Amino acid sequence: MAAKILESNTTPLNKIEVDSVTVDLIENALGNAREEMDAVLFRTAMSPGIREQGDCFPMIANKDGAMVVGQFGSFIGPFMDAYDGEIEEGDIILTNDPYMCSGAVSHLPDWIVLVPVFNDGRHIAWAAMFGHMSDNGGMVPGSIPIEATTIFQEGIRIPPTKLYKKGVLQEDILELILHNVRTSQWNRFDLNALVAACNTAAKRVNELVARFGVETVCSTMDVMLDRNKEAMRFIIQNFIPEEPRVFEDYICDDGMGMGPYKIKCTMWREGDIAIFDFNGTDPQAQSSVNFYLNEDMFKMFFGSFTINVVDPQLRFNDGFYDLVDVRIPQGTLLKPNYPAALSGRTHALGRIFDVLGALLGMGAPEQMLNAAGFSDSPHLFYSGYDDKGEWFQLFQIGFGGIPGRPAGDGPDGHSLWPGFTNVPNEFIESYFPLRIETYETIPDSGGAGLHRGGNGLSVAYRFLCDGDIGIHDERWLTYPWGVLGGETGMRSTKRLVRTDGSEEWLPAKCEGIKVKAGDLLYFNTWGGGGWGDPYARDAELVAADVRRNLVSQDGAKRYGVVITDDLQVDAAATDALRDKLRSERGDDIPTFTFGPSIDEIKAKSLEETHLEAPAAPEFQKRFLHQAAE
Repeated sequence: MAAKILESNTTPLNKIEVDSVTVDLIENALGNAREEMDAVLFRTAMSPGIREQGDCFPMIANKDGAMVVGQFGSFIGPFMDAYDGEIEEGDIILTNDPYMCSGAVSHLPDWIVLVPVFNDGRHIAWAAMFGHMSDNGGMVPGSIPIEATTIFQEGIRIPPTKLYKKGVLQEDILELILHNVRTSQWNRFDLNALVAACNTAAKRVNELVARFGVETVCSTMDVMLDRNKEAMRFIIQNFIPEEPRVFEDYICDDGMGMGPYKIKCTMWREGDIAIFDFNGTDPQAQSSVNFYLNEDMFKMFFGSFTINVVDPQLRFNDGFYDLVDVRIPQGTLLKPNYPAALSGRTHALGRIFDVLGALLGMGAPEQMLNAAGFSDSPHLFYSGYDDKGEWFQLFQIGFGGIPGRPAGDGPDGHSLWPGFTNVPNEFIESYFPLRIETYETIPDSGGAGLHRGGNGLSVAYRFLCDGDIGIHDERWLTYPWGVLGGETGMRSTKRLVRTDGSEEWLPAKCEGIKVKAGDLLYFNTWGGGGWGDPYARDAELVAADVRRNLVSQDGAKRYGVVITDDLQVDAAATDALRDKLRSERGDDIPTFTFGPSIDEIKAKSLEETHLEAPAAPEFQKRFLHQAAE
């Protein structure tokens, strides 16, 4: 079973030599077209998740489906293998089903649009883009149900479907799809925006053909892929060891009382081939935290990480994929059996970044090793009927602390994805019945280090209407680890203050929580781990952090720095404290600082379990108590 491209012009294209100046001109023009796809989408989409936050991933690929410019790696190959049909000029394909494309799209809220690019009757390229829809139907508003046990509970599944046939919109199919979602107007506008972005890219590719010729443009795409492959071959040979290297980390829980779940990966090199083996990863979860990790998607993660560390000027694309071998056992958290639920896959996806960063960095920690902190993409859902009786539905992505790095401190309250931005508070307050009363970093939440881990965020949401909320977050049990003497980051907490003054500590994963007008939610995210010896950090930098309220006066002592009441460094007291702390620590500084182990955390009594809060959430107390038993 495979898709068949129908062409009226079947004259074969010759691969020709292209001079370096022309290659650069076409490469940069394609890069600009990829950026223009984002611009078109952001200006025409309607939902805050896409329009304001940028939860979308564009791509331009060659005729074989290999991404030449883009952000998330190509999913066209798996789609072509799964789609049993003919594709003609003017067709536009829509799908969202992970099981229909080998996990190339990893949960149902992500809708993919694929546009084959034709020139003079000949298929020459692809434009594609996917965006996260605010709703996909299913059990809960927002369509990421924690308690889902099969994908059928997560909303409408769209197999690879022709949204347009030969340029004609299939209105009955579109209306059928939109009939199954709660935010049909937003989804309609967002889908139209995805189509417009892809059509813009197709237009730009044809403009390049008109200027340079079809054989020149297509040959340049091949040059771009080949150039990336050779660069990655060099990186693999120099940064991936032949001796196996192992790392593991954990997802804290599945929201249904089970966990933690281990993700384990072994990395080594055989000749030019980098091998990543996830044998030892825990079996699939009962709930939606499973992550159907497409092998090519992981290759994209690997390539994006290494290229940005080694040479950010390289154009990232799919040219190197046959230099990487990814092995994921069937039936595990990262390759669950159909029809396992998948919607909450963000937790494992975030943890993959921590694992990958550790594997790649531990061989040259002073140059490449980041601490942990790309650990999750926290979500808040709030829905109900406002005072006018109209339905509202908020899907909000939050930010935690970015880890300390060889290059410097981790940013405070930053996105898992570099291209994401926060939804402006003014926008949220204008369109939803809530008020944001606090939006600030949490002092001392970033791990201490020569380079400080980024602080988490505390956002206080005042709900102005009765409704339901759902929360998706991680790192409430395990710590964002530090490296090279850097300390762990603080874990996340969620506190709900009712209008009568009572307080509830909410689980990191919960849904269907009833809130009343006037209730206040403190949504506190995790901090990034620290990098390097905190006692080697410039004391004046610590004092500056104290004055900026990023580090508390007492927290400065984690760096061995004594701050006076007028917020200056007490040099003599600092020298004495640092000598004392270095003596107590000794000279043996570990590569990783994980904090208490899973077994040690579970073994603590309930009274000892505080999780950086005055009292542990009741759900988390029960979870730890049951695990200890």
